[in-house]
Amino acid sequence: MENPELLNTKEAAKYLGVAPGTLQNWRCTKYQIIPVVCIGGSRRYRKSDLDTYIESRVRSAA
Repeated sequence: MENPELLNTKEAAKYLGVAPGTLQNWRCTKYQIIPVVCIGGSRRYRKSDLDTYIESRVRSAA
């Protein structure tokens, strides 16, 4: 199995174009649900999960 690219909170936030604090708030309040991988004491985001989240936010023009 291929090992997915894992991003830390700062890298994931940059990839999404939001502040790291925003991503942390989403995680804590469950405002936006993005899967997190917990490894030891750190949290990582799969790049594929971030891409899925971005695609879920696409809206067609009216």
